[in-house]
Amino acid sequence: MANAASGMAVEDECKLKFLELKTKRNYRFIVFKIEDQQVVVEKSGGPDETYDDFTASLPADECRYAVFDFDFTTNENCQKSKIIFIAWSPDTSRVRMKMVYASSKDRFKRELDGIQVELQATDPSEMSLDIVKARAF
Repeated sequence: MANAASGMAVEDECKLKFLELKTKRNYRFIVFKIEDQQVVVEKSGGPDETYDDFTASLPADECRYAVFDFDFTTNENCQKSKIIFIAWSPDTSRVRMKMVYASSKDRFKRELDGIQVELQATDPSEMSLDIVKARAF
């Protein structure tokens, strides 16, 4: 189903993999990319992968959408988990690519029901583990 504003379709695999991350916790992260006017799954990381594995899977000069299942312990010593949506748009990526990703983001995010935190990042320091922790709490 294409979005009238951006003309972007979302592959069913995107929604299915996200559902598996959310309910079965089969994945730690999923990286999505826009290809031929639709959002597709580029890479997924198993439940034992780390945040460093996740950040290493994002290209340095291309935009991506990603979700990360972030586990943490609260100040009250409770185990919690939050699904974080990251819109990765590095300064070095092409302007047209940034515009396409920016215009399609809200529509794509609506397809993924269960996102609890959103982060916009243009370089790795904007999505450091400290920032993710601060946003999750």
